[in-house]
Amino acid sequence: MPEGDTVWNTARVLERALLGDVLAGSDFRVPQLAATSLTGWTVTESASRGKHLLLRLTKDERAMTLHSHLRMDGSWRVFGPGARWSGRPAHLIRAVLRTARSVAVGYHLHELALIPTTGEQVLLEHLGPDVLGADWDPDEAVRRIAANPTASIAEALLDQRNLAGIGNLYKAETLFLRGLWPWTLVADVADLPGTVKLAQQLVAANRGRWTQSTTGSLRRGETTYVYSRRAQPCRRCGTAIQKADQDERVTYWCVRCQQKPE
Repeated sequence: MPEGDTVWNTARVLERALLGDVLAGSDFRVPQLAATSLTGWTVTESASRGKHLLLRLTKDERAMTLHSHLRMDGSWRVFGPGARWSGRPAHLIRAVLRTARSVAVGYHLHELALIPTTGEQVLLEHLGPDVLGADWDPDEAVRRIAANPTASIAEALLDQRNLAGIGNLYKAETLFLRGLWPWTLVADVADLPGTVKLAQQLVAANRGRWTQSTTGSLRRGETTYVYSRRAQPCRRCGTAIQKADQDERVTYWCVRCQQKPE
């Protein structure tokens, strides 16, 4: 699931593969960049901001940023020169970046765009504090969430304008661990700072590894408490985990451990 930790990890993969190298070729398979060539540009930084990937490049005195968003199913993969590109169908390829030592292939990328690096702030200014960034500020995240007291706490955690990097997995797991019914109004959350703190800690605990775990176990089938476990027994009380649509997403919860407020 491409949430904040997955995007951060992807930025590190691209950093190891491309940083400091001059691009020997590029291929974009989206209409807006079809005629664009980045040959001769140097990769100077690979960064993430919430769920956004920012590959920064320079040439002469110009600085540009290749921006991409993974959403639910995007990914970047790195191969050696001449190696077979495997793992995803070729028709999903949206970008290819080549250097003398690596080939980075972007599959099913969303919001792929090339912008002046000076324009990043305009693109990302709507985002709240990044749960894995140097700008992480739990007090500011709490302030932003509390400003909309009639929103559900699940909706508030997913809103990237409040805090950047939380997705459906960490939302569901945070609410379970805090004993919060997903439709609880922000105004009715007794300890909002504690909820925000836990959400950030869960994401940060998975930084640097691909297996996302909130339980402490990395074994298949044991990595989450409620997420993607519909009809399976709650690890705490044994009640069947529920799944339902919520705000155009799905949510998972235990009806006993996360009881609806009276």
